[in-house]
Amino acid sequence: MTTLETVLNGLMSRYQERVPDVGAIIKAMIAEGIIAKANDIENDHIAFRTLGVPHLGIQSLEKIFLHYGYRRMDFYNFPAKKLDAYWYAPPSDQFPRIFISELRVNDLSPQAQLTIHKYTDEVTTDPVDELNLNDGAAVDHFLHSGLWRTPTLTDYKLLAAESEYAAWVIYNRYYLNHFTVSVHNLPAGYNTIADFNLFLEKQGFRLNDSGGKIKTSPDQGLLQSSTVARMIEADFAGDEKQEIAGSYVEFAERRVLPQFEHLAPADIRREHRREGFEANNADKIFESTYASQTGKQ
Repeated sequence: MTTLETVLNGLMSRYQERVPDVGAIIKAMIAEGIIAKANDIENDHIAFRTLGVPHLGIQSLEKIFLHYGYRRMDFYNFPAKKLDAYWYAPPSDQFPRIFISELRVNDLSPQAQLTIHKYTDEVTTDPVDELNLNDGAAVDHFLHSGLWRTPTLTDYKLLAAESEYAAWVIYNRYYLNHFTVSVHNLPAGYNTIADFNLFLEKQGFRLNDSGGKIKTSPDQGLLQSSTVARMIEADFAGDEKQEIAGSYVEFAERRVLPQFEHLAPADIRREHRREGFEANNADKIFESTYASQTGKQ
């Protein structure tokens, strides 16, 4: 097993433990005969959330994946949510794309900035620089470790009132935000977002309806949907507990590019489909952990 496989397997196994919907969706897909086993799912991409502060953020986290052969691709800006992001192309098609976003902390109110720095200032050097990136187990452990102390519930609520993204990261750190099922590679009847959403809702899964349940790029080439994050009991400093949004599952349909529509289905590869991401789609997907979605019954 390669170092990258060790890291990705570690991310996915812990993510599945923390996000019950992952196992439930896989189980439902197997029961329906869509797949025979979990490994039949192509993982379109995985996503991380970070904070734009010294020693952390995109410039730190990306070093891990650049080391494994990922290439930084397009830049995205989310003005209303005060986020920047890049996506990263994998070294080969067997691996998922990676999407890393970063909160522009300096754009927040002085009080929110102070609250974030109260925790992140504990990180005085770039922690990735101290990692042996060829030790998959060490990298896996790092990605599931607290970079700063557990926040107080008061601080979490203060951040959530201004930026739910900030609150999510201050508690969850680098935990995997979501993984993404490539629905276009599933059997007919389930290989479009529209069909797959029907299957999910029939199974009782709740979908993020911000901007509509199907988020579609202007070129109609990238269609996405996602579950609403389940609430998890979080342990805050001082033994306080509160339910907060966990992680979620995303679904993507990448349509064949016009110049390749003549290809037989069996000949279609990843390079023949719509690549990259779409800021407007991603903007709405972020809300899968927001109270506007998790608060609905």
